[in-house]
Amino acid sequence: MKMTTYRGVMQFLFSVGILFQGCDSDVKCRNDNGDEVDWYILYKLPNVTGRGLSYLYMDKSTNGWKLSKENISSKTGTLANTLKPLLDFYDRKIEGFGYMLYSDQPPNQKAPSASFGHSKGVVMLDRQTGVWLSHSTPKFPTYRSKDFWPTSGNTNAQTFMCMTYSYDDFKEIGLQLMYIHTYPYDSDIPTTFPNELRCVAQRNCYPKKGPWFRETSLTSVKGHQFHSFAKYTRFGDDLYSGLIADKLERALYVKSWGKMQRPLLSNCSIPHHVSNVKEVQLPEMQPFSYTVDHSKWCVTLGGGWTCIADMNREVSQMGRGGGAICTKDVAVGNAFYTLITQSEPCKKAHTQEL
Repeated sequence: MKMTTYRGVMQFLFSVGILFQGCDSDVKCRNDNGDEVDWYILYKLPNVTGRGLSYLYMDKSTNGWKLSKENISSKTGTLANTLKPLLDFYDRKIEGFGYMLYSDQPPNQKAPSASFGHSKGVVMLDRQTGVWLSHSTPKFPTYRSKDFWPTSGNTNAQTFMCMTYSYDDFKEIGLQLMYIHTYPYDSDIPTTFPNELRCVAQRNCYPKKGPWFRETSLTSVKGHQFHSFAKYTRFGDDLYSGLIADKLERALYVKSWGKMQRPLLSNCSIPHHVSNVKEVQLPEMQPFSYTVDHSKWCVTLGGGWTCIADMNREVSQMGRGGGAICTKDVAVGNAFYTLITQSEPCKKAHTQEL
């Protein structure tokens, strides 16, 4: 009798061990050491001093920027460690894993119609957790290659923001991507995964009625709060002055690409002013112009709210989909706000300054 009970207990413990082992997920944001982190932000340097593959790193533990010892293209760096489940999937399909790569400047084909959003990112998930990696780099990641970094990304500064969410959050993330109307250039989403993601991956999912924007709060697996803004093409206004500044009720400094054909000027005619950042200075570097910085981000006056975004302040992009992921984190806000060394003043007609 005792032997039967012992065997039963051992069988139970063994089955529980297998169950818990199966619940361990590899799909998480990871740092240079390969350790899982709840979220991180990268700022790749411009190639103004031969350091175009270097990057600054920040997560909850760093309390600001740290210069990585790795290169952005390194197979042992933060991006490679985060993308590992995807790169492994290229070799061997793993049941219960899905991904979607989207970009307005895809690596394997011409740029899509402007009816799709001006947005770039990576979604990877299994049945426990997933990663949403929003970024600004054209042709990243390369098409089904272990050499994920495009050499065309070496020249300009870029930003990346990775967040780890539970599986259940990807229905909501799918809805945000639907409003942005992202252009997926590669995907494999299992049929049992959220329909919202599958619909976006098939490029036939977009809003059918107003309002032509959507915002939602998302909580990472470790409890960090993020707020996602998304606008559809029919929103017809600037992401920053027409949506984010109004919703956050804060003045914004906006860093976007400095080589646009019809840039929008700093705007002081609205209740919460929006100023264009024209120059930044990363730690231990000389200041550099927004003409060599392809990153897209904004920060509220004095820090506080920080958003990693998809879009530039440009006339044509008022009529395109796009979004931003924001966090009200003091350390993140200070890290970005203190980068600003020069902003564009409003025209004389707009006398009030930020």
